[in-house]
Amino acid sequence: MNRARRSIVVLLLVVAAGYLGWRAWAPRPQDEIMLSGYIEGENLYLAAPISGTIATMLVARGDRVTPGETMFSVDAAQLRAERDQAAASAGGAQAQVATAQARLAQSRASLAAATAQADNAAHDLARYRSAQRANAASVAQQQVDTAIATAGNTVGQRDAAESDVKAQAAQIDAAEAQLRAQQAALADAQNKLDQLAPRAPTAARVQDVFFQPGEWAAANQPVVSLLPDDKVKIRFFVPEQDVSRYRLGGTIHFGCDGCAAGLSARLIYISAQPEFTPPIIYSRSSRDRLVFLMEALPGDPKGLTPGLPVDVVPLGDPK
Repeated sequence: MNRARRSIVVLLLVVAAGYLGWRAWAPRPQDEIMLSGYIEGENLYLAAPISGTIATMLVARGDRVTPGETMFSVDAAQLRAERDQAAASAGGAQAQVATAQARLAQSRASLAAATAQADNAAHDLARYRSAQRANAASVAQQQVDTAIATAGNTVGQRDAAESDVKAQAAQIDAAEAQLRAQQAALADAQNKLDQLAPRAPTAARVQDVFFQPGEWAAANQPVVSLLPDDKVKIRFFVPEQDVSRYRLGGTIHFGCDGCAAGLSARLIYISAQPEFTPPIIYSRSSRDRLVFLMEALPGDPKGLTPGLPVDVVPLGDPK
């Protein structure tokens, strides 16, 4: 009797152990209906256009920055000198333009006066000749000869004044071209100077800081790495038989370990080519599947870390 009872107890223990093992290792229904994916981010690297010593570092790894916030600055002594020199050159070119404009105004006034004198001399000559034709004795030939010489001289003065006006106008064009070149050089120097203190182009998280104050950074070498909020996305994979349920611009819901509940994202990409299940989401239940890669922008990416696995709630049949 005791032997039969012990056999029943052993049998019950074996059944219980088998049941518990099945519950522990068998696929769970909620896992089977979730789509696997991960968070991906595209980093933005900020650098300075020239080599120099890092003067200030205003952010640290993990900080959040707002658009327009200064990240760091490079010693700007050299560029400030170049900017000041360019400003002085631009000022000199501006003065040359002003001088040329003053000379042009003077030349135009001289031309107006010479033109008036030439017109008066031509009028006097015409009047003397008309009187001489009417009565030869009324006008002495000496007066006519003097009028002819005066008219010729005033015409020459007028022509010279016209040439001077053209020359002064050409000088203004040259001075203005020089001014534009100097202003462009000044703008370039100021732009480089501004780039020595880069600002965050968008809301982002500081991923890494590669230099500290006092260290030398080469030109265009990344100093700070940012992860912009608009560059964080969800990459997940959908079985080929379910792809027709998804549309660009649609909303998907997802979750991840340690994330807030109720997260959602907007679908921005659907691959046109299928692929076998990538190793990053490989499992026994999905090893033979053809899947399509999809990407979505999360509505609130601030707390999402690249590389973190996510579970995406699959969409139902399209209506």
